[in-house]
Amino acid sequence: MQYKELLMPYNPWWPDADRAFERLPLFHRPIFDEIFTGFKDVPQIISITGPRRVGKSTLIRQIIRKLIGEGMPPEKIIYYSMDDPALLRSDIDHDRFFDSLMDEARAKAGNGLIYLFLDEIQRFERWELFLKKYYDLHYPVRFAVSGSASSPIFKKSRESLLGRIKDFHLLPFSFREFLLFHNSGDPALIKRFNEISKTGEAVMGMFTKHPEHTDLQKVAIPAVPQDIRQNIEEYLAKFLLEGGFPEVWRLPDWETKQSYLFDNQVEKVILEDLVLAVELRKPEMLKRFYISLLENPGREINFQQLSHDLGINRASIEKYFPLLEMTDLIHHAERFTKSAIKVRRGNIKCYLVDLALRNAILRIQESLLKDAQTLGLYAENLVFNALKKWEGTISISYWREKSAEVDFIVHAGAGKYLPVEVKYKEDVGNAELRTIRNFCERLKCSTGIVVTKNWHDFGIRDRLFYMPLPHFLLLFD
Repeated sequence: MQYKELLMPYNPWWPDADRAFERLPLFHRPIFDEIFTGFKDVPQIISITGPRRVGKSTLIRQIIRKLIGEGMPPEKIIYYSMDDPALLRSDIDHDRFFDSLMDEARAKAGNGLIYLFLDEIQRFERWELFLKKYYDLHYPVRFAVSGSASSPIFKKSRESLLGRIKDFHLLPFSFREFLLFHNSGDPALIKRFNEISKTGEAVMGMFTKHPEHTDLQKVAIPAVPQDIRQNIEEYLAKFLLEGGFPEVWRLPDWETKQSYLFDNQVEKVILEDLVLAVELRKPEMLKRFYISLLENPGREINFQQLSHDLGINRASIEKYFPLLEMTDLIHHAERFTKSAIKVRRGNIKCYLVDLALRNAILRIQESLLKDAQTLGLYAENLVFNALKKWEGTISISYWREKSAEVDFIVHAGAGKYLPVEVKYKEDVGNAELRTIRNFCERLKCSTGIVVTKNWHDFGIRDRLFYMPLPHFLLLFD
């Protein structure tokens, strides 16, 4: 078979670069520039991993568009998806396919470089051995690969590529990305959002770099006009329902959106990705365990009690839990301890990578936005996901003694801790913050952060720094 015939449908820029990207979004996620620069300038294999349908293929095509826009000849860019059914044809030798692809690339390279993009790479058996071979042979090819399963699933396959591969992990859109995307047609509004973000970034930078010397009295309170607040609040409500999977936003109704999320982010992840990766024997039991976690995001969970409630033995639960984290369905926080010695996992708190998954699986409708208790849990989940992206964070835990709890303890290294409490309500009384104040005193923290609902809650008050949830979320891509 002529491999050009196999590749042609995937490379529409070869015959017509002007029309190849007509339907490709103009909006770039903030991580785009970092990946593009790495791909162009770093002589390593670039790996883009993350959950299904999060926008990896779109980002790859945007890289290709920019390469061509900067003068790269279209014929020197090759894209192919390894889940192409054509690879199952009887006239294609699977073992020879990659070698033939590389021969095609070298022939196209001439005296320059070929940029080779391989999507859904995990579908190709022993992919890492082929990449290692041609990377070490110094073929004139710059590789970029992507896969639906998250980076931990690829860990074993990538061990032989250590030093040769740089991974970028793509998660669902954050609220800031969601807001920028939906307002991308209004440059003046985008500028205002960025101005709001910079005010908060200055504060967070002080916490990260020198939290023990932070002079919060000098922080200027940002002026956020009513029309800007209204815009942000409207999109926050939409984000709480629809989440950060971009293909969902274009679907016609809520029922279709929920079915799409359930099919792609639960059924296929558990029944295909995990079964393929770890030879999972009882996927339905894992699904039942996952749904039980969805019911209580941010609430403390005891594995032994959960085992009793679900009728699933604890050993199975302890096996299932890291599998769900592998595929970015959940993340977790453990109880705070100053000890460096790891102990057997006890109680934990689970958080969802995207809250729309809970809405889809539990069939939660727009009435969610009127449920103050659930909105409080959702706000806490959003803050956790944001803190995981905070530069300088070593780990995130929670503190609990009897009924007293601090939602998050950010460990910034060298014995520096920053407590964060989420109180998603209009009025927060001093008595409600007694626990975070006590933690600050016991651990000698210079301050703590309180994330609230009220836009006027910005600034220092009684040695705690208050920030409204929308403003806080605008700090993190």
